[in-house]
Amino acid sequence: MKAYVFPGQGAQFVGMGKDLYETNQVAHDLFECANEILGFRITDIMFSGTDEDLRQTKVTQPAVFLHSVISAIVNSDGKPDMVAGHSLGEFSALVVSGALNFDDGLRLVSARAQAMQKACELEPSTMAAIIALPDEVVDDVCDSITDEVVVAANFNCPGQVVISGSINGIDRACEILKEKGAKRAIKLSVGGAFHSPLMQPAAEELRNAILATEFHSPKCPIYQNVNAYAQTDAELIKQNLVAQLTAPVRWTQTVRNMIADGATEFHEFGPGDVLKGLIRKIDSTVQTL
Repeated sequence: MKAYVFPGQGAQFVGMGKDLYETNQVAHDLFECANEILGFRITDIMFSGTDEDLRQTKVTQPAVFLHSVISAIVNSDGKPDMVAGHSLGEFSALVVSGALNFDDGLRLVSARAQAMQKACELEPSTMAAIIALPDEVVDDVCDSITDEVVVAANFNCPGQVVISGSINGIDRACEILKEKGAKRAIKLSVGGAFHSPLMQPAAEELRNAILATEFHSPKCPIYQNVNAYAQTDAELIKQNLVAQLTAPVRWTQTVRNMIADGATEFHEFGPGDVLKGLIRKIDSTVQTL
């Protein structure tokens, strides 16, 4: 069985999508449609902007979404047996699965990005990647810090967990996790504590946008970040999408569940091949493309 997967924020690079825009009329038209919906020429930033311009959350998230969705539309048969996306990538998966149309998906991603940017500005916060410790150890250390916000945010693959929270909380957690045997504890260059309780203001704002958007039953199951389970009910998909902003991305569990349900090949659509590498670490027997 064939699974389509879509990356999240962080996969972007200057020049992404330019080849699609210049060589495929469908892609060209979709990019131009996106420029109109967003009210600025995101293609100029994607194709020839600076790294700094592209790192702005309000630009990064729509840019990764556009590259991912348009890549899938142009370069696939559009008939996955199941789909999933990492964080932001879940919106790409929803469009490709038919649960959202392209225009609504882009508007929601733009609303999500702006809501998250505002939440980041309310309190200084950050994230850090913890390498070579079991998930349970990372979880326990985060739980032990009770006077600061610190949570496990992304379970990316065995031995790679990203934690999220306040500056002081992340600094303290990194020290303890290194004492516990982490090979590395790397603070990430991000604007805030994604997938943590500090994103609650963004979740409330996004909830209103999601409730005002029409969702459909997807043509194949989508495995959602919050619980790693297959979902086809449009109302539950909405609820899980709101919860995603403050809940961890259970990517390891998601991939394992997809394999248990019959996935034998994973096709990654979007900038880079981060998910391909993670999937290989989760299960080296499946095909990744």
